[in-house]
Amino acid sequence: MATTADFRNGMCLDIDGQYYFIVEFLHVKPGKGPAFVRSKLKNVATGRVIDKTWNSGVKVEEVRIERRPYQYLYKDEMGLNFMHPETFEQISIPEAVIDGVQFLKEGDTVEAMVHAASETVLTCELPAHVDLRVTYTEPGLKGDTATNTLKPATVETGAEVRVPLFISEGELITIDTRNGAYIGRVKEA
Repeated sequence: MATTADFRNGMCLDIDGQYYFIVEFLHVKPGKGPAFVRSKLKNVATGRVIDKTWNSGVKVEEVRIERRPYQYLYKDEMGLNFMHPETFEQISIPEAVIDGVQFLKEGDTVEAMVHAASETVLTCELPAHVDLRVTYTEPGLKGDTATNTLKPATVETGAEVRVPLFISEGELITIDTRNGAYIGRVKEA
């Protein structure tokens, strides 16, 4: 058990059977009345952010969450199979708990948040940016670089992203895994 005095960003709490990360918090001591803590909490399962106010000194249930790296191996009927790079332990993680799964390719490393007591994977996060090769896109025309127009392109993982008109097949591009946005071209040596 912890109290509101122990709050810190990133701390995980169990509230009514749901897990929440503390995004931010503020201890408020008004001139009149008791002190309280105003907080923003992010639901681990849904990603929804809520506001919650606590009376100062209230006891809360802290949950121990560990961040572990896992390398993607392959996909089968059980889900996506990953391996811990140091212990070589293999686990299967369902696609639903991985953010940006459409940009995941073989050999990529994700960061999994694991509930320490039950050893269950709560969520997985890809790196913020990944480099992927364009496998198909319509050819661009000469002089199409002046406007901010985007066209669809398919990358090596099968995901479709919007890219500028000057991008052609076979180019390596950087993509933001959080929203699927094109970041830029990768210069190959």
